[in-house]
Amino acid sequence: MSDPLSNINTQSDSSSYTNSADSMQEQQGKTATSTNDAALPAEPDIDALLDVADEVAITWVREQRQLDEVIDALETCGRVALDTEFIKRDTYYPRLALVQLNIGDHIYLLDAPKLQLEELWQVLSEVDIAIWHACGEDLSIFYLLSGCPPLTNIFDTQIALSYLTGQLQMGYQQALAEQLDMHIDKEHSQSDWLQRPLTEEQEQYAIDDVRYLPALYLSIEYALKSQGLYDYVWADCQLYADELYQAQQVADDAMYHTMADYRYTSQQMAILKSVSTWREELARATNQPRTFIIKKQAVREIITEQPKSMRELAHKTTMHRSMLRLYGEELLKVIKDAKALAPVEQPKPPLPPYRSKNKALAKAVQAAVDKQAEKLGMPSTVLMRKKWLHQLYEVVAYDKDLSEMPKGLQGWRFEWVTQTLIPVIETHKAELQQGMGVKTRDA
Repeated sequence: MSDPLSNINTQSDSSSYTNSADSMQEQQGKTATSTNDAALPAEPDIDALLDVADEVAITWVREQRQLDEVIDALETCGRVALDTEFIKRDTYYPRLALVQLNIGDHIYLLDAPKLQLEELWQVLSEVDIAIWHACGEDLSIFYLLSGCPPLTNIFDTQIALSYLTGQLQMGYQQALAEQLDMHIDKEHSQSDWLQRPLTEEQEQYAIDDVRYLPALYLSIEYALKSQGLYDYVWADCQLYADELYQAQQVADDAMYHTMADYRYTSQQMAILKSVSTWREELARATNQPRTFIIKKQAVREIITEQPKSMRELAHKTTMHRSMLRLYGEELLKVIKDAKALAPVEQPKPPLPPYRSKNKALAKAVQAAVDKQAEKLGMPSTVLMRKKWLHQLYEVVAYDKDLSEMPKGLQGWRFEWVTQTLIPVIETHKAELQQGMGVKTRDA
């Protein structure tokens, strides 16, 4: 059986997108008359693709020599649909149990604990298009195990569907039902994937996770290219892949940023940084989830209460009693040492977010976002994320360099942001700075 994806080349045009401002500015504002039209494939026959999916060969790969055959197939397949099954309920490091690969006419189920997968990771990083749905956790594991740099061949069907539906986190089951009128069972997602043999239901679940993914991709690809959106989606998929990679590179002593609050004092920030770093190092050393050691709520309680004794730690925080017995004294020393830091050694709290009862800025920005989204034919929620907008507000309010804008605004959105959106924000700069508590020379 031939690969149903082999005759359609979607990579060549979209790969021309990079994150450099120059090339993105050239692409900005182009519609379906650009590469999307040039590479527009024939409308896929969904029924025929589903027939192919139902007849696809299934092979378990449990020995290294079999994996060599899979790698040979991947080197010539062009694109592959992937998923993984893993366990991470009670460990810091995920335990990879299964890798599912669909190369179009063959599905491989890789028994991960029995295989050396280093060469597989490298080959997967080199295929033209790696198709996933909601790849966040899967790519995090990929980066952890592979040591590969950020992938540049990712197509996430969940991201793509957000452009077509406005729904940012559509599940795989819903995606198949709405796009292909195909219904699958998803009740085994929390199974013990390390047990062997898998039950028939588990195996069917694992197969279905990639069986229809190539057909879903082709359906989405046609819709995106027909509307001139494929290049934007491709660029955002690579952006997401890079974000996931960067999240894996965060040092232990920088993890505290995810829990930082602008209302904390510098001393509280010092305690947060020390406790967060200690928790991360201990979680890694003992291979436990960080929340098993101290949950976020207990960390916040430690910061506000600043306990000085085991009694205070027990009565003023919700730290689990077993962890308290094991690590309480050690934690108290961490807190004490953090409080003793000189002011110059204490980290500064984050900048406050924009808050104002005056809605003129918010209305003007939303109008600009809606206008551009309508022009490009995409939902406004995918054009501008709330997190990006808050970061952009900081850049404008504090007169920062444009290089400090989030990466998502330095790609194909760059020209619109710099030539249209920032001028809109600048007209309301006094309101913005007041709402962020910025002290100006005129104040």
